[in-house]
Amino acid sequence: MTDLTQRLSKLSAAEEFLDFFGIAYDQSVVDVNRLHILKRFQQYLRNAAGGLADLGEVEVFRRYRDLLARAYQDFVDSTPAREKVFKVLREADGARVPLQSLRAQLAERAAARI
Repeated sequence: MTDLTQRLSKLSAAEEFLDFFGIAYDQSVVDVNRLHILKRFQQYLRNAAGGLADLGEVEVFRRYRDLLARAYQDFVDSTPAREKVFKVLREADGARVPLQSLRAQLAERAAARI
């Protein structure tokens, strides 16, 4: 495990990652999109993994910083519903379920258990 990897393993919050890499951010964007930003960052890292193996630690740091900045920017310019980083959003495909429909389904399930 490299020093960079060890240091990253101690981070958990989106703000900690953004601060670590020195990326300026709007707290209101992070408040709404923190999990989406981290998930997108993970996706970008997974896609870039093969190209990082032969790089030095400083260059890996730069690449990680660029990927995190890109992930953050995705949610400055867009929304979680459009970006669909999580499976539930990809499968929903913009479908809206009326609250009354959910209540009816819950009532049916409750009646079925009796």
